[in-house]
Amino acid sequence: MIERYTLPEMGELWTETYKLKTWLQVEIAVCEAQAELGYIPVEAVEEIKAKARFDPQRVLEIEKEVKHDVIAFLTNVNEYVGDAGRYIHLGLTSSDMLDTALALQLVASLDVLMERLEALIQAIRYQAQQHRNTVMIGRSHGIHAEPITFGFKLAGWLAEVLRHRDRLCRQKRSIAVGKISGAVGTYANVDPRVEAIACQNLGLEPDTASTQVISRDRHADFLNALALLAASIERFAVEIRNLQRTDVLEVEEFFSKGQKGSSAMPHKRNPIRSERLTGMARLVRSYAVAGLENVALWHERDISHSSVERVAFPDACILTHFMLVEMTELVKNLLVYPENMQRNMNLYGGVVFSQRVLLALVEKGVRREDAYAIVQSCAHQAWNRPDGNFHDLISHNSQVTEHLSPAELEACFDPQEHLKHLDQIYQRLGI
Repeated sequence: MIERYTLPEMGELWTETYKLKTWLQVEIAVCEAQAELGYIPVEAVEEIKAKARFDPQRVLEIEKEVKHDVIAFLTNVNEYVGDAGRYIHLGLTSSDMLDTALALQLVASLDVLMERLEALIQAIRYQAQQHRNTVMIGRSHGIHAEPITFGFKLAGWLAEVLRHRDRLCRQKRSIAVGKISGAVGTYANVDPRVEAIACQNLGLEPDTASTQVISRDRHADFLNALALLAASIERFAVEIRNLQRTDVLEVEEFFSKGQKGSSAMPHKRNPIRSERLTGMARLVRSYAVAGLENVALWHERDISHSSVERVAFPDACILTHFMLVEMTELVKNLLVYPENMQRNMNLYGGVVFSQRVLLALVEKGVRREDAYAIVQSCAHQAWNRPDGNFHDLISHNSQVTEHLSPAELEACFDPQEHLKHLDQIYQRLGI
């Protein structure tokens, strides 16, 4: 069994040294498979394993001359191995090694991302539990709608990130695919059993039907999964930005001691982390588009995808990892202001309880169209006026009071009526 190289941080997984380690890992796995099948001497493989190493600077030096990264790498490895090196890369094409090694990098990256995603899941779950009864106003179109709780809002976030966990698990199965099938994927110069053994030892599955490369739909799917995760993080970040606006101020990013928000205005406390995350999501999305454009290659292969992937995969993985870390810290340390939530919900005398009054009138036998007109008239009189008070207007409207008693009317302004079924949602999520 080939030892898996693992590193703790995402950035290290995309260094030149780590990439070359995965290249060597694949080449040795193939040599072991060929020896197991009797194609090359076992002694040669033992010698290769004992001596094989590389020098990243030397590889670059050779590449300047030969203009081919894989040849440069193999040349450098053979400088260490000597005569037994003739069995390395036997019957293979460059993409056999490159695509299989890339799968190892992507799988390792997913492991790191899933670990960080789990931390975000736990942070959101904790805050949702803490604020399951923290009443606030729900908004649609940016306008006050009806009461919700902050915990309910976070429950939506939690459900979303749990779906991302499922997606990344599926991605790990989809991307953990290697190919050792030769120049155009026909196994003309390498036994398919070599691929099977090598892939198994590397923790991969053989590609079902490769060309010279593993078809790039798998890689586009990977990048789209990261883009979708980044889009969700952006959604959460935009929500925080909106709720931190001065005229709302229901939540706020943690502002540390000594932190400054503006070079000119000492009072500023800006949602800089959320804004940063919004910008990064745009970059990750751009790599998803590039991944889709990489799917269409000429015939059995060209290299138009290669230059894109050298940028897209490291950047997308590192950016997504950073976004997960940032969002987790942001959620953990989020400042929540229930008093401001209460204040905002009761603007204009509880106008957001209009539907409850409407339904109460309908239940008393008032035609819905008539009830709507009565309630809308009072709501619009109260709307956006410093002294506007929907509760008072409704309470003194004869068309309302002839149908609803003071107690019945007061019940319409109880926010708990809007929240009585939220426990069903919390139970689904284990909150």
